[in-house]
Amino acid sequence: MQIYTKRGDYGNTNIIGGRTVKKDSTRVEAYGTVDEANSLLGYIICQMNEQEKALKNELVEMQQYLFDCGTDLATPNGKKDYKVTAEMVEWIESRIDVYAEIPDAIESFVLPGGHPVASLLHMARTTVRRAERRIVSLAAEEETNPHVSIFMNRLSDYLFAVARLVNHQAGIKEPLYERGGKVFHTSLTKKDIR
Repeated sequence: MQIYTKRGDYGNTNIIGGRTVKKDSTRVEAYGTVDEANSLLGYIICQMNEQEKALKNELVEMQQYLFDCGTDLATPNGKKDYKVTAEMVEWIESRIDVYAEIPDAIESFVLPGGHPVASLLHMARTTVRRAERRIVSLAAEEETNPHVSIFMNRLSDYLFAVARLVNHQAGIKEPLYERGGKVFHTSLTKKDIR
């Protein structure tokens, strides 16, 4: 398989069905951002230990689903059958329901942080949210598989739930949003900086 084709040298790329589009088109932005999220998940999986094997395997499965989302976004309506289905949405909802019940309930916003893997999961969550915004823009221009935008919406919720789970399993208290309009100042002294 040849890695470079030279077709993109002038800012164009081919999508499924053979149509040529600009690399900064809404469609390419949408599936490209899904690819970013997928790459970030791959990095997260590499950071996880063997005790997290079941969750790692589930995240690898999620990468497969993200690839399906990207494929559907690269496919103009009617060119071929879509891959993302309502059953995939139901599956991810079932996983969210399981994970959301494990950590203690919270009544505040969670700040991204805690365990390094949880922090990375929050980064993936925000990347997925950006992909979702790109998908909404694409759907306003062209017909797309509606299950993709729903799946991506659930995926950000899933990643939030999994980040909370990772912090819980690691025994790390999640950082919570507490300011609510109050003014706090943290002042470092010379002694703190040394």
